Amino acid sequence: MGLNRSTILGLVSDLTEAGLVAEELPRDTGRAGRPSLVVRPRSDQVYVLAFDVGVDRLAAARIGLGGQFLDRCESALTLDDRHEPTVVARLLAGFADQMLGTTEAGSRCVGVGVALRGLVRHADGLVRYAPNMGWTDQAFGAELARQLGMSIPVRVDNEANLGALAEHMRGAGVGADNVVYLHGDIGIGGGVIVDGRLLRGRDGYGGEVGHMIVNPRDGNHCGCGAQGCLEAEAGEGALLAAAGRDPRATGQEAVHAVVAAAERGDTVALAALHRVSDWLGVGTASLINIFNPSVVIFGGILREVFLSAAAPIRSRINRSTLDVARESLRLRVSTLGDDTVLVGAAELGFSDILADPLATIAYTPRKHLRQSPVR
Repeated sequence: MGLNRSTILGLVSDLTEAGLVAEELPRDTGRAGRPSLVVRPRSDQVYVLAFDVGVDRLAAARIGLGGQFLDRCESALTLDDRHEPTVVARLLAGFADQMLGTTEAGSRCVGVGVALRGLVRHADGLVRYAPNMGWTDQAFGAELARQLGMSIPVRVDNEANLGALAEHMRGAGVGADNVVYLHGDIGIGGGVIVDGRLLRGRDGYGGEVGHMIVNPRDGNHCGCGAQGCLEAEAGEGALLAAAGRDPRATGQEAVHAVVAAAERGDTVALAALHRVSDWLGVGTASLINIFNPSVVIFGGILREVFLSAAAPIRSRINRSTLDVARESLRLRVSTLGDDTVLVGAAELGFSDILADPLATIAYTPRKHLRQSPVR
């Protein structure tokens, strides 16, 4: 960073006094001479609450500074509950109660990050449109903040954007400045990193690759109202329908059952997996031609689809992309696995403390328990 030793000493002293980092002796380095102290984040004392609002499941975690998972909760989300933002916020507030009740004395919660499947306005976190949730123009962040009653920032963003940030900073995209991240569950979302920065677009709706038209002539109808969207052709619903499975049995287990059947030689499951992987290759090829990434990362259920059908996906990409666009291209699966979106939500929650650590910690109370529950 070009800082001299005295400046570094002063900065570390300030951060240590604020309780954000701790200095400790390193493990045996095997070198002669006095070793330098190691500076580590105080994961046990400074943390955020991270929430992942899926279409059929909710996940929450208390994540310490530095990315350490300290606690987590998870539950299914019913069809009736998913359509009610107030109910979803109440369920997340219940998770917060459980996790905050086990925190250590003197610890601080410095933020809340929420990942949602839908179009989220970057300026204020308003959920403009989440078709698979049935939400339109919902101020979900404000509602969750009201129910939490914690007087700290609650930030909301699209799950694929946060997944892209997480993989770029801590996963399969580390060291790459141009990344396309594709996240699949009931829908398909995308996050794009260009020159090290998340591509948001004017209002924050950039990266909605799930609604990129790949099959306009005879494609499946999508929840957004269009026909032939990538998520309608390569998402969870498309895979289960092509495999003749019960459309009500959604989620990772349902997808895994189709993949496992295909691996056993089930011809219907094999055909379904091949169809979905081909459309996934079509969509990915277009993104490669447009963004020229160095890495494309498949997350969520697309991770399992890619691992099971890498050959046809690569084949489609090779046939449909410019040679120069894939010269240095790497296709990878998420290394953070099921935690990708939660890690991204935590990064969102830490944004204030990372931007201005001393000012942020000054107004954050210790042992930040909720105020009286708001219902």
